[in-house]
Amino acid sequence: MEDEKGIELRSSFIINMKNTRKATFEDLNQLAELFDQYRIFYHKESDIPAAENFLRERIENKDSEIFVAEQDGKLTGFVQLYPIFSSTRMQRYWLLNDLYVNNNHRGKGYSKELIDEAKELCRSSNACGVLLETGKSNDVGNQLYPACGFELYDSVNFYEWTNKEM
Repeated sequence: MEDEKGIELRSSFIINMKNTRKATFEDLNQLAELFDQYRIFYHKESDIPAAENFLRERIENKDSEIFVAEQDGKLTGFVQLYPIFSSTRMQRYWLLNDLYVNNNHRGKGYSKELIDEAKELCRSSNACGVLLETGKSNDVGNQLYPACGFELYDSVNFYEWTNKEM
């Protein structure tokens, strides 16, 4: 494609228009399908009804903020953030807990747009930052996050205690 001056325009220019927004109850069916794909990616059993219920509860209870990416009315990805607080900073953080883009829509800039929504949420809520965790083997994420301005903490250890009674 060329502009009126004959300069070639890349198709990614069109894709980089804002295709993200805050999720609504009307998105639950499609969002649950994406959330189920996300869970399967992390080796969990498929359960779309439970995914829809989980997401409905998050939205109803305002436990999290969910933003979606879409193309032609079809959801292509989502990001879900939970509020947490830093006692030492005495400020809110946002935990970017879930980021997923459907396989057929990867490489088109949706992840970056969703991360931009997370950053804007941080700014608009006067939070001090966005935290996230990803696996060391997540090559795509480990390239994406620094490219979006995230810095790797190498001075801390991350520990988890699991409730085995669940």
